[in-house]
Amino acid sequence: MNTLVKYGIEVVILSGIILIVGMIKPKWILLWMEKPGRFAIACIASAVFMAGMVMFGEGNKQLQQEKAQLSKQQTVQPSQSADEVPLPTPTPAPAPIPPKP
Repeated sequence: MNTLVKYGIEVVILSGIILIVGMIKPKWILLWMEKPGRFAIACIASAVFMAGMVMFGEGNKQLQQEKAQLSKQQTVQPSQSADEVPLPTPTPAPAPIPPKP
């Protein structure tokens, strides 16, 4: 698994935790504010969610590019098995020389 995919999933989970905890007790997330609102929590959770999804998407894009490069390399350098080795064509025997009368 690509590291961007892994971190993207973790950031998306973190955004869900921020949203749930922030909707219950906004003060736990916005420590520096005296009266934090739930709208600010929703905005922060949305921004973190979008960042996580961008990371996840870029990681998947990198995985697809790596797979395409591997498949391209395999088609450029095919391995020949014993069945695929061409057999040599037999050369015809020379015609016999007729005797002189």
